[in-house]
Amino acid sequence: MYLSKRITLAASLCLMGLLTACVTQQSYNSLDQAYSQLQQAYQGDEVEIRQLQGELKITIKDKILFPEGGFKLDSKADQVLKKMAPTLSGFKNTKVVVRGYTDDVGIGPQLRNQGITTNLDLSSKRADNVVDYLIRQGVDKNLISAQGMGDTNPVASNATPDGRAQNRRIEVALIGPGN
Repeated sequence: MYLSKRITLAASLCLMGLLTACVTQQSYNSLDQAYSQLQQAYQGDEVEIRQLQGELKITIKDKILFPEGGFKLDSKADQVLKKMAPTLSGFKNTKVVVRGYTDDVGIGPQLRNQGITTNLDLSSKRADNVVDYLIRQGVDKNLISAQGMGDTNPVASNATPDGRAQNRRIEVALIGPGN
């Protein structure tokens, strides 16, 4: 009797391990499919798509989405974000996190007059506007969120114009099973 329970327990644990492996592989395949769709949609654009472990990250340079020093989406943003929306709107269990980043240059008087007093405020407004746009394009509002990151996590030195330009970006991270 005791041996029978141990064998049943061992078999149950093996089955759980196999199911977990299947879910992990299925998740990978779904994110891989999203990666392929987005790579095809953005050929030649200034958009970088990277597949990380359990996450897909799309990086868009700010000048593609916003006028210089601004936070309202411009006409080019419609073309760029519209390519992303069909893939993102198909997700039912994958979180979409839109993160806005800035360089470390202080906020000028024009933005201050609009209530933007810090780089964190600016990055938050930019991320919020991208999220609002994607929701209007059919992305599930329960799965998408915005995060303003300000000038944290620079990808290049803020000491040069080119480095500052690289730091001004929007990142869209797909986190989860990819379905």
